[in-house]
Amino acid sequence: MLTKSDSATPRELVFPHSGPPPAGTVMEVAPGILWTRIALPFRLDHVNIYLIDDGDGWAVLDTGISNTATRETWDALVAGPLAGRRLTRLIVSHFHPDHIGLAGWLCERHDMPLLTSQTGYLGCINISLSPNRMAEKTYQDFYRRHGMSDEVAKLVATQGNGYLRMVSALPDTFRRLVAGDTLTIGGRRFEVLSGDGHAPEQLMLYLREENVLLASDQVLAKITPNVSVWAVEPDGDPLGLYLRSLGQLSATIPEGAFVLPGHQLPFYGLQTRCAELAAHHHERCEMIARACKQGSKSVADLVPVIFPRPLDPHQLSFAFSEVHAHVNYMVGRGEIAWEAPHADEMKVRLAA
Repeated sequence: MLTKSDSATPRELVFPHSGPPPAGTVMEVAPGILWTRIALPFRLDHVNIYLIDDGDGWAVLDTGISNTATRETWDALVAGPLAGRRLTRLIVSHFHPDHIGLAGWLCERHDMPLLTSQTGYLGCINISLSPNRMAEKTYQDFYRRHGMSDEVAKLVATQGNGYLRMVSALPDTFRRLVAGDTLTIGGRRFEVLSGDGHAPEQLMLYLREENVLLASDQVLAKITPNVSVWAVEPDGDPLGLYLRSLGQLSATIPEGAFVLPGHQLPFYGLQTRCAELAAHHHERCEMIARACKQGSKSVADLVPVIFPRPLDPHQLSFAFSEVHAHVNYMVGRGEIAWEAPHADEMKVRLAA
């Protein structure tokens, strides 16, 4: 690991580790914090899991999805590199299945409590454990109204959200974590932070004395976290919330922080990366504005503008919803405006 003086205010991201720990192993990535990876059956093929020294055991941050392979991976970790010390508690950053999917199974198997945000707990129950709702006519009509064909709307609303089923039943109770809380783990005080945009009330842990930030998916080194409008909140502004959160995070965390993200490699350069992410989203807004100069566009029309490569249903559901997030953000800023050429069709045009 770099020292604080080595890592202060890097203009480019600095990666102290050239690669992740090999499958089925753990690596001490910071004092008293272990890093392991669990495979995912998606284009983004892994999730980072962190274990924090908690005295006689390890506090766990995030879980992986609920499937046989993930359960076998956890059993092998507990029997192998983690043998001899118990799992003390499970902290879940947010309700996406790759982070909360195995929470119920892990908590029951290791008799440990679940700590997460209220939004994460209730959001998982409401959405992830009721995935068939996404195939209802109301939600398919949302996709159709914004330019999808009937066939594609049905495909995205059903196959595209299959990942929501990759969640085990949550424990009946949980401990709520709220931004501003202090969580003591193994005698060290972790500040609880919250971000928005990628997931409502996404939790992060900050160890101020050592300037280490467990950032979950709020800031990733080489990819942009998905920021999406979903049919249950069609007028939401997650991109506005995400950009606001990036600004707050960049201003709150001192320079030189070591960032432990939910995917890809740990890095130094938080402020640099926050600025890059904000610039990326503003560039996408400019692409949408240029496309609208050629005439009114539906959200579906704008998907290939931002995502020109072929997309499977899972990818298309995220791409459509992310484009919609940029559209809603731009509408809110008065840059483009909605129009309804027909009662069941919505498009955007450049604002007058």
